[in-house]
Amino acid sequence: MIFRRKVYDKLVEWKDRYANSYSVLLEGPRRVGKSTVAEEFAKNEYETYIMIDFANTSDDVMSCFDDISDLNIFFLRLQAITGVNLVRGRSIIIFDEIQLFPKARQAIKYLVKDGRYHYIETGSLISIKKNIVNILIPSEEMKINVYPMDFEEFCWATGSNAYNMIREFYELGKGLGQDLNRKFMREYRLYMAIGGMPQAVDAYISGKNFSEIDMVKRTIINLYEDDFKKIDPSGRISALYHSIPAQLSRDLKRYNISTATGKRKTGKDEEFLQELIESKTVLVSYNTSDPSVSMSLTKSMDSYKLYISDTGLFVTLMFFDRPQVVNEIYSKLLSDKLPANLGYLYENAVAQAIASKDHELYYHTWDQKASSHYYEIDFLVSNGYKLRPIEVKSSGLGSHKSLKEFGKKYSKVIDEQILLSQKDRCKKDGISFIPIYMVDSVM
Repeated sequence: MIFRRKVYDKLVEWKDRYANSYSVLLEGPRRVGKSTVAEEFAKNEYETYIMIDFANTSDDVMSCFDDISDLNIFFLRLQAITGVNLVRGRSIIIFDEIQLFPKARQAIKYLVKDGRYHYIETGSLISIKKNIVNILIPSEEMKINVYPMDFEEFCWATGSNAYNMIREFYELGKGLGQDLNRKFMREYRLYMAIGGMPQAVDAYISGKNFSEIDMVKRTIINLYEDDFKKIDPSGRISALYHSIPAQLSRDLKRYNISTATGKRKTGKDEEFLQELIESKTVLVSYNTSDPSVSMSLTKSMDSYKLYISDTGLFVTLMFFDRPQVVNEIYSKLLSDKLPANLGYLYENAVAQAIASKDHELYYHTWDQKASSHYYEIDFLVSNGYKLRPIEVKSSGLGSHKSLKEFGKKYSKVIDEQILLSQKDRCKKDGISFIPIYMVDSVM
């Protein structure tokens, strides 16, 4: 099934403004929909297109890249092999899974300069060093991140009008009432459970039960595992990935590599962690030591948290060792009967929502003087020259001391203090209490 995706609009902008000078590289984890949206865009916006899947293409196509000194010959061969007639200024060539064939990525520089056609590249795990060590990375290349479907895209796919209604209620600035709040929370928990991977969404729309949907997500995770093993046969990258829900559940100040691997941290582990981050299967949030100055300039490279890039995959990873209780778990999640200490599930959903807006993720911790207690703000989002500190709660509103203390400490740079939870909207003590399904509206 072809879903409406926001990245499509970004491709339209690229075509209108930049395509004559730059190719575009769609980056994202496997099965996020990069190839699908690239081909749909090519079909709709161009007269003809050629799509080359480097994971499954012929030696004849590969051999075209052996010599690109004469582009006239190159394009003639490519058209003859694929049977597609390219039209100057009205055709596009898609290089799918380009990280598997470095010669094609290096050729982008010359193909773009030639100016006859436009070019889209798609890639997963694009940063694997062994695949780029001997090639010149083209400067004529723009990058667009492709994320799992967000809540609005999920509503488009399922035919729900919930997101549009939520936006309208947010603009009104008032509470919704218990009935509407419960209704929208059920919709959002459904999204959290299924997630935004197109295959999982398609399985839901097709009427699959939760066991079948969960199996789709497990298959995707297994594909990631296979990719990790290509880089690291020892399994340490897989251990880093699987440890994320458990470490978030402990409410630690930062992610701990040794906790994940069960061994003392090494320089190699740091390299593997970077490979994991660059695979786009995870999101990284850095602890900023002084958000009043600049989050990017004061972020700590040694103090960070990791989240899973998709809320649905996160739910599956939480109970990865218990496939036999899948239906029970999903039923409890949808009816809000999971244990109250699963706030990290909602935290991961908020991290995904912030990242999907192309915001970097930051959080902030500080110690209370003369005490072992410390405060933590889950997320910090910039709004111009001001900051929006965000705290996430799964059930009640709690005492939210961290938000109060942050408000005192950084009052000059705060735009709005936000607490996201399942409760209805209100404002008290200078804090905006907002239902978590409105997270997109606060950014």
